[in-house]
Amino acid sequence: MAITGPCVYAGGMTANVTADTAAPLVRMRGVQKHFGDFQALKDIDLDVHRGEVVVVIGPSGSGKSTLCRTINRLETIGEGSITVDGRDLPEEGTALARLRSDVGMVFQAFNLFAHLTILDNVTLGPIRVRGMKKGEAEKLALSLLDRVGVAHQAGKYPAQLSGGQQQRVAIARSLAMKPKIMLFDEPTSALDPEMINEVLDTMVELAEEGMTMVVVTHEMGFARKAAHRVVFMADGEIVEVAGPEEFFTNPQSDRARDFLSKILTQ
Repeated sequence: MAITGPCVYAGGMTANVTADTAAPLVRMRGVQKHFGDFQALKDIDLDVHRGEVVVVIGPSGSGKSTLCRTINRLETIGEGSITVDGRDLPEEGTALARLRSDVGMVFQAFNLFAHLTILDNVTLGPIRVRGMKKGEAEKLALSLLDRVGVAHQAGKYPAQLSGGQQQRVAIARSLAMKPKIMLFDEPTSALDPEMINEVLDTMVELAEEGMTMVVVTHEMGFARKAAHRVVFMADGEIVEVAGPEEFFTNPQSDRARDFLSKILTQ
């Protein structure tokens, strides 16, 4: 199922670059993924354009997180192809490391280094991977921590911060690498309810600033507000793709209608 067309979608935000003027930043074609006998992804075709926010939703076990993790090869694929910024996904080595520095990833767990301060967590990648001088990296880190609202916590350790604060630090850490695209794999699922909005607000700001994003989430409010396109998955397949207003008010597939009838009435 090929997902193509301009990046202006009914009910959503307008991407900075439309599909007919530039090649996609991410292109997936015929992607298959098995875990043993279980097929997690079935013939996935998907384009993500620069400045676009693609929100991936669907029931548990539908393949959402697996799709997200294949984009920076945290999960390998069995068949098909994935390109990022026109280059085939490297299999290993320094080329893969370079790609991962261009593809930011924010996980369910915060994955901060417990023995490092917040500032050191954010500067580690720019110094070691990008070769940035320490002073320059710290200046960048403090500006990003300020951007996500936790600059005053720079000298603390992760365990001294709330879950919402730690996840915002994780976002700042990814931004410090100056990525071309950000992947979010259910970034609020490990948070207490009162902490969810502070992370989602940060993500909405990134979307409004034009960051290219692929977001796997159960937060339908975020999908309505920030997505250019909603990708609905079930049983390892892309079932439906639409702008948020169209998807939430007039889903075309029985699977999507059934999903929304359950999740929107909870």
